Amino acid sequence: MTQTESQYRQIITQCRDLFLRKARDYGVSWVILRMPSVTDQIYIKAERIRSLQQTGVNQVGESEESEFVGIVNYCVIALLLLDLQGADAENRRQALARHELLAAAYDEKVQGVFETMQKKNHDYGEAWRKMRISSMTDLILMKILRLKQIEDNEGLLEVSEGPDANYTDILNYAVFCLIRMQEQKTSL
Repeated sequence: MTQTESQYRQIITQCRDLFLRKARDYGVSWVILRMPSVTDQIYIKAERIRSLQQTGVNQVGESEESEFVGIVNYCVIALLLLDLQGADAENRRQALARHELLAAAYDEKVQGVFETMQKKNHDYGEAWRKMRISSMTDLILMKILRLKQIEDNEGLLEVSEGPDANYTDILNYAVFCLIRMQEQKTSL
């Protein structure tokens, strides 16, 4: 297992644990959200991270790390909700309410995102390791603005990637930020 794979899986395990613990508290109440609402939740978290990075002032008390974890989990929610559109959506919603099926669905989505990361890491030579966390935050915000435009255009695209690709990239950037933050803490 590579260092990146090990670090990635460690971060995802933490995100997954929180996601499933919240599901025990709240159920799958998020299934009622429309896609623009999920996109806006991710946007709010990314904007808060950027504000913390720019000002250094944190009045709420929640850390940048917790916001990146929230971005990861909202991206998983978005990918799950994309599957709930169309035929048989109600049956899938009911299935997600079962905790063990929700965990499996989470794992399935994250595995797909992980595989995309591995391919891009190969082609880009892990360039993210040389990037600033603030730059990755900006890329997350840019991808969110793309999603908002796609939603405003009712999903009509001419040449661009669809929502799933953007949520996948956002999730991966958030994990990269969490890995870099962990590395920074351990190097002190």
